[in-house]
Amino acid sequence: MEKTEKKSAAPKPALLNRELSWLAFNRRVLQEAQNPQVPLLERLKFMAIFSSNLDEYFKVRVATLRRLVKLKKKTRAKLGEDPNEQLSNLLSEVGRQQEEFGDTFRNSLLPALRDQHIHLVAEPDLSEEQRRWVQQYFEQHVQDLLSPAILDDNLHHLFLKDQAVYLTFYLTEPTGESRKKHHDETERVMVMELPTKRHGGRFVQLPAEGDERYVMFLDDVIRCCAHTLFPKFGKVQVHAIKLSRDAELDIQEEVSGNLMAKIKSSLQKRETGYPARLLYDPAMPKQVLKAIMQKTGIGKDELVEGSRYHNFRDFFGFPDLGLSHLVYEPHPPLPHPTLPRTGKMIPAIAERDHLLNLPYQSFDYVTRFITEAALDPQVSSISITLYRVSSKSEVAKALLKAVKHGKQVTVVVELKARFDEESNMYWAEKLQKAGANVIYGVPELKVHSKMLLITRAEEGHNRLYAYLSTGNFNEVTSRIYADHGLFTSDPRLTGEVGEVFRYFQDRLDKTGQFEHLLVAPFELRERLNALIDAEIKRARKGEDAYIILKLNALQDERMILKLYEASEAGVRIELLIRGISCLIPGRDGQSTNISQRGIVDRYLEHARIYVFGNGGDEKVYVASSDWMARNLDRRVEVAFPILQPELRAEVRHLLDLQRQDNVKSRDWQNNFVGQDAAEAGRVRAQFDTYAYLNKLSRRRAR
Repeated sequence: MEKTEKKSAAPKPALLNRELSWLAFNRRVLQEAQNPQVPLLERLKFMAIFSSNLDEYFKVRVATLRRLVKLKKKTRAKLGEDPNEQLSNLLSEVGRQQEEFGDTFRNSLLPALRDQHIHLVAEPDLSEEQRRWVQQYFEQHVQDLLSPAILDDNLHHLFLKDQAVYLTFYLTEPTGESRKKHHDETERVMVMELPTKRHGGRFVQLPAEGDERYVMFLDDVIRCCAHTLFPKFGKVQVHAIKLSRDAELDIQEEVSGNLMAKIKSSLQKRETGYPARLLYDPAMPKQVLKAIMQKTGIGKDELVEGSRYHNFRDFFGFPDLGLSHLVYEPHPPLPHPTLPRTGKMIPAIAERDHLLNLPYQSFDYVTRFITEAALDPQVSSISITLYRVSSKSEVAKALLKAVKHGKQVTVVVELKARFDEESNMYWAEKLQKAGANVIYGVPELKVHSKMLLITRAEEGHNRLYAYLSTGNFNEVTSRIYADHGLFTSDPRLTGEVGEVFRYFQDRLDKTGQFEHLLVAPFELRERLNALIDAEIKRARKGEDAYIILKLNALQDERMILKLYEASEAGVRIELLIRGISCLIPGRDGQSTNISQRGIVDRYLEHARIYVFGNGGDEKVYVASSDWMARNLDRRVEVAFPILQPELRAEVRHLLDLQRQDNVKSRDWQNNFVGQDAAEAGRVRAQFDTYAYLNKLSRRRAR
């Protein structure tokens, strides 16, 4: 009997590392800062975004990996990937990006600013007249804000606030009486928080000289005048440091009567969390860095060599100097083509669905809708999910107005929305005290769906009106995040939205309750798999089959493997991914039929759209959910179909503009797509979207 050959196991499909994929996204942000076609002051903002992103990355992802490194060896082995190796790889990439960041600032942006007669000056650049002006400004506006602490034997521990810039002062060469009185003290180290907030910003604008404009870091104003603070020392060296702390909240994913107290306690702990990174100026004397480490307990592993300046996110506040040609041309919010510009919205929503495209159209339509419902005597109840609300939320104020006018207001507040916990808690407490029914999420889940439901009495029965969105109920982010929202009174959708809100009340499994909405954690994953399987079946029968996905992140391994399966069955798959993607496109025998690109431009692409060919009768879903394990399994998420053909065509047209973008689109390896296109064939999706919606608005207005 012949021996049968043992078949070798098929190689495991390749996946990109999540952490390195995220860093690749931040690299795309840096590309915008480097791009001379981007208005100059906007390039500074992209530097600020890059810096802010990296801060959060260290506070969350790097801090998490450092936690994993401390696990026992057997426990680490179960993780699949060695956290030590991951940490080493990503820190190497961070180092490369930071070096490129510094080079971009010094050798690209600063010369470009000078070409525009804008000078970011330090002490050596000042004329005598400017030096006198800076000294006077320091004495009048800065000196009283400073309170340095001495690092000596009397200071047992130095606490550094999270994300704050500190200046260190190395004092040497005592002079005159000071030398006689303290003959044994030849040097002193002092530390002080840079008073950015109390000063009103990081930058000081000096008097212009003709067309020449001068701006100075607050840090450099202090450096320039440090001798005023320490007249008894002949030499004062000033350097900067910044600490990022672990931002993970140590709370269990549970909801109880004590959740608010747990969140408050954890937020306080976040301020004192484990150090994730100490950035320091490499020019800092070793004695000073050693003293900082001794007094803070920070080890070598947390040290990251930075530059002269930290917290580049402060460039969000760089003065615009009245130079409009150095910023993006204004894109004032467009009037909606089918919603009334004034007056009541509910009658218009009763007639048909309306698609809201942010930030191109105004978020005011949402607050108007809630305010109108608050004052409408026929409206009995308003229910809403709040994931991230602004500190001065107009939405929350409209809900308070509804409570005041006797409406039954139910607010599902997610207290575990990272970095927005304080704002969410503030409004939750305020609404609860006013009489709203406030629900603090769901046990073991985050409520990430964005839904509003209004109940109105009409002709002897209740009619439901809803607003479903990819973006938060947040007026501030609605001006910079590109999202879609749907106003609808279609009972096929509103009834199921009501079922989601009932889940927040009764906590009963809703599997099988949704025909039109795709809802996590119940059936979103299963329904997506079924939709992909349907395309696979068509492809294997030789029919046209395709999937188009626009996401912020694609990380879930099971969904990626399903897309690989579809690709090899012949399904054409187009991915538009802004951030993380662990899928590798265009790989023979795995992802031959998958292409991927992503857009980084003026606005943050935030909408999620799923399109399935469905044999020519396309299914188009707009969603709150990315394809990450946490979204599909551990969050309440909603994907809603666009049922009206006219609106479905609108969504597809806007999506097609993104697919055709050859100005701001990059492939998965960060290479620009279609940059050799002739001027007449250039498609810049965000700008062309504004033009399209503007044309739509004017045409329908006629």
